Amino acid sequence: MITYLENSKQFQLDTDNSSYVMQVRDGFLLHIYYGERLNVTDHSYMRWEQGRAAFSCRLEGCQGFILDDTPLEYPCFGRGDLRSPALEIINPDGTNICDLRYVSHKIIGGKPGLPGLPAFYAEEGDRASTLVITLRDNISLVECDLYYTVFEDYNIISRHTVIRNCGEKPCHIKAAASACVDFDHMDFEVISNYGTHCRERMIERFRLNHGKFELASRRGSSGHVHNPFLILASPTADEDHGEFYGVLLVYSGSHAITAEGTQYNACRLLAGLNPDGFSWKLEQNGEFTTPEAVLCYTDKGLTSLSHIYNKAINDRLIRGKYKNARRPVLLNSWEACYFSFDEARLLKIGKCAADLGIELLVIDDGWFGKRNTDNCSLGDWVIDRKKLPNGLDNIYKMLKENNCGLGIWFEPEMVSPDSDLYRAHPDWCLHIENRPRSEGRHQLMLNLSRPEVCDYLYDSIAKILDSGMISYVKWDFNRNMAEVGSEVLPPDRQGEVSHRYYLGLYSLLERLTQSFPEVLFESCSGGGGRFDAGMLYYMPQTWTSDNSDAIERLKIQYGTSLVYPMSAISAHVSASPNHQTAHVTDFATRFTVAFTGSFGYELDPTSLSEEEKLLVAKSAELYKKYGYVLVTGDYYRLKTNYEEDCAAWCAVSQDRAVCVAGYVNTHVRLYDKNQHIRLKGLDKDTAYKDIFTGQTYSGAQLMGFGLPVKITLEYRSQMWILEKA
Repeated sequence: MITYLENSKQFQLDTDNSSYVMQVRDGFLLHIYYGERLNVTDHSYMRWEQGRAAFSCRLEGCQGFILDDTPLEYPCFGRGDLRSPALEIINPDGTNICDLRYVSHKIIGGKPGLPGLPAFYAEEGDRASTLVITLRDNISLVECDLYYTVFEDYNIISRHTVIRNCGEKPCHIKAAASACVDFDHMDFEVISNYGTHCRERMIERFRLNHGKFELASRRGSSGHVHNPFLILASPTADEDHGEFYGVLLVYSGSHAITAEGTQYNACRLLAGLNPDGFSWKLEQNGEFTTPEAVLCYTDKGLTSLSHIYNKAINDRLIRGKYKNARRPVLLNSWEACYFSFDEARLLKIGKCAADLGIELLVIDDGWFGKRNTDNCSLGDWVIDRKKLPNGLDNIYKMLKENNCGLGIWFEPEMVSPDSDLYRAHPDWCLHIENRPRSEGRHQLMLNLSRPEVCDYLYDSIAKILDSGMISYVKWDFNRNMAEVGSEVLPPDRQGEVSHRYYLGLYSLLERLTQSFPEVLFESCSGGGGRFDAGMLYYMPQTWTSDNSDAIERLKIQYGTSLVYPMSAISAHVSASPNHQTAHVTDFATRFTVAFTGSFGYELDPTSLSEEEKLLVAKSAELYKKYGYVLVTGDYYRLKTNYEEDCAAWCAVSQDRAVCVAGYVNTHVRLYDKNQHIRLKGLDKDTAYKDIFTGQTYSGAQLMGFGLPVKITLEYRSQMWILEKA
């Protein structure tokens, strides 16, 4: 609900559990409050003049605000606010001052889309409404429309900004955040993530100090290093209690989220495009739309914050056939055979997989061009007739006869220097004239800011998908940007290339997903290097990490679950010893860890023993029956190997009739304490039966005392599936 009080010029945005309050004073749009839901009344008393003026400038001849000590909704550079700005404009005269003042506002039902960008959406019947506040610099005639959409049912507020040049001469945007929140204190702890390839989304929690903490990417992708979300927590808050604020950026390129502890012990939270290397030229009447940032508040603990984001992403970001639906059980060929396959081997693997109850065979890298290693053929999306003399026809026919689908791998955004595409169009890659071209994994990045490149990719991919044989696409992205330039743009627009790249990518993905609505698209970037809300708008799941080791995956999946739903987290049972770490882990543990939202196998089924094949068949059937609990249920983190020598979790169906719980011991502890796992989210008055043992428990028992853990050996696990008796 959005309320405007004319007398106090106050805006109040209410979800079911939170309120966000702003007020216009002397033309400035001030931030007043964000937190637990309030009654609708005048909250003016919450903001008063502090008079802290040391080395600060007052506006309008010492009669106006001290901007350096004023909580602003969209702060600008150049007029005395010396904290990090949300907006920096280079004016036609070369100065970088901007002074935004309130002009008008409107309240509209529902939620408008963001042209060319992924975003959360509202459906008919939602309690969703949007406030648009227009601010203007009356000298430069730069205008900003601040968009706030309140999703009352989902307890989130989405924000983005449209910047418009109403002047007669061009100006340049140097920095443009999607959202700013000025808190009046800095008594927070920051929960952030860091990582690298095969070790994504590791979690750190630390006290917010004076100065600026920045979680950012300059890589031309959301990246393995810092995912585009950040959480502020009250110092004593934990999984089940206390206040948490979250911000999630719906964007796949270079980003920056900062938490700044100020000289007056306040905190400024900013989220949006990374300003490093970015600029955007605005011609007269030109507009620029920032990506969307999604804010969330809860006073009920970290689990509550996760549930809010998880449900909102599942219901109002993910689209299409697989929205809130169990994904097919798949087998990916990569760790089964890498590049070394032909039609006969794929037929053998596919038949074996289908016999074991697997629903989808994915042919990974190596099916196109002359691709026998990773140094050639990217861009030449034509089937290799030496490996596959009959194309995909025989494989598809065999799989269909055995009730199994066919998937395929692409890396469309890349081009190999050794490729027909590069030889024909060497100018189609990102490059800067007269400078060497950096290669990563023997490949260059295509310049998707050029429409003709996107058209080529659409035609090449659609030609494969038009056959009707493909029901799944794994879309990979295996390097970051360098030499970011485009010879088709003038010098004063080179700072636009990276963002234009993503506008081109999003346009391409929209065309493909609309043309092929039955195809399940999965995002990948060396695993989790582009696991973000922007990609989830087009592809409902992401290959979470190239590290498929079950023990290593515990921390990766824990960190991912803070914001992203289990439905989006792809996890596979891989071979033992593991191909990345050489860990030897029993099948039960590998299955327990992989039994998340999007389940599959990363191994050669033809090499398994008869006993192992039986385990694969049994695990596939379990996922077919109970996978919906992981996709649409509530996920609870019970124990973490960040803090203990074990990890435990459970997922509970929406009707609280089924619970899937897992436990993994990560280190031997002889004569350790009696371990029991207390579950969460159940109905205390309901009786639950363990499908494996037949034992019955009450919900009160399971949440009060819990389930005894009867293992002490390293890398061993237990799983429980509990059904309403």
